[in-house]
Amino acid sequence: MGDSTVVASRTGVLVLAATPIGRVADAPPRLAEELATADLVAAEDTRRLKRLTSDLGVTVTGRVVSYFEGNESARTPVLLEALLAGERVLLVTDAGMPSVSDPGYRLVAAAVEHDVVVTAVPGPSAVLTALAVSGLPVDRFCFEGFLPRKAGERARRLADVAADPRTLVFFEAPHRTEAALAAMAEVFGADRPAAVCRELTKTHEEVRRGPLAELVAWAADGVRGEVTIVVQGAEPRAAIDDDPDSLRAAVADLEATGSTRKDAIAEVARLAGVPKRDVYHLIHAT
Repeated sequence: MGDSTVVASRTGVLVLAATPIGRVADAPPRLAEELATADLVAAEDTRRLKRLTSDLGVTVTGRVVSYFEGNESARTPVLLEALLAGERVLLVTDAGMPSVSDPGYRLVAAAVEHDVVVTAVPGPSAVLTALAVSGLPVDRFCFEGFLPRKAGERARRLADVAADPRTLVFFEAPHRTEAALAAMAEVFGADRPAAVCRELTKTHEEVRRGPLAELVAWAADGVRGEVTIVVQGAEPRAAIDDDPDSLRAAVADLEATGSTRKDAIAEVARLAGVPKRDVYHLIHAT
């Protein structure tokens, strides 16, 4: 404890700063102060950083470097070196909070490993904003980030969360929104309630709510802007009788909706209150 405290006191500070997801007026008040005083600013896009600082009326006095997906691995040791030298390093991405589907995780992990203080300037978040305006349950939710681009991988990812009772939040590119919604309707069911939130906090903000099938039809005309999709969680499944025929039928039903056999066996065992190995042996013995 004593040694780590001494090390931390000699290092700099890593500041993760949220940036506006739409209107620049959404910027947290502390952001301008941190931009003006940081020894080093690492930005996902230095051109967008320049526009942001101009809009905020801030002059960056520290060094500015790029930090994006393409150079994240190579640049992390450089930023860590600055932190260990006692510098205050500010990390900003194009929009929202760093490391949430954006660069940042590697640097945070490296900083923590070396006892560097990590703090944040909280602020705009597309995940929480979309969740709040969706009209869907917010007491429990799961952020799934971007879905895989390939249809097969996307379907498998969706099947993994099809039975999750928590509200699901996804990011998606506008040109893939229709395909993503269609895949969700196929795996989750066409009637599953959802909301597509686009251009959050911007002038043309739009929130479309309805069953997935309806949203697929809406997206067929094309979708523009930044997109966040919120989907209601699965309805809790009823308990399953523990007789062999009921167990076999329940596993088959789950497999038919896209679950892998392994996941189906685990879910049926949970709902029936029996060991997984018993369901496994029953299924594989037939």
